[in-house]
Amino acid sequence: MSSTAMLALPRNVVERVRREAKRLGVSLEEYVVEALLRDIDPRDRVKEYIEASKLLLEQAREELRRANVRQAAEKVWGACALAVKAYAWWREGKRLASHGELWEYIEKLVGELGEWVDDAWNAGNSMYTCFYEGWCGKGHVERALKRVEKLVKEIESKIRTGIGSG
Repeated sequence: MSSTAMLALPRNVVERVRREAKRLGVSLEEYVVEALLRDIDPRDRVKEYIEASKLLLEQAREELRRANVRQAAEKVWGACALAVKAYAWWREGKRLASHGELWEYIEKLVGELGEWVDDAWNAGNSMYTCFYEGWCGKGHVERALKRVEKLVKEIESKIRTGIGSG
């Protein structure tokens, strides 16, 4: 099981980072993970993206237990986006830095892993909207979590069995 650590930052820094993440169409967690891993070895970066994805899924489940649907939705979206980033980085050394780039890259994933990926991606992406607009319910998040979890597991499996060949 993954662990988390708390980091205290000045409120103005957190708000600035939150605004930049929103501008890029990524979750706060995704933005911070990306910033922290920017200068590490590419193989380690891929592994950390996957570990962060799995941790976000665990956190989403915990948020659902607390009935915090919006936070759970944000975590599901972050897990989905980081998994796609992991695949792109592993497969072709490509850094995906925005929501738009993720949308473009998903076509490659669908072509390589199957059409089911589109369903998982759309479920994860709807969680992005849910977080910002607050319209979805617990059932929406639970179903999206299952689809995104399948995506994360499949990407992790591909990376683990093909490390060094990508």
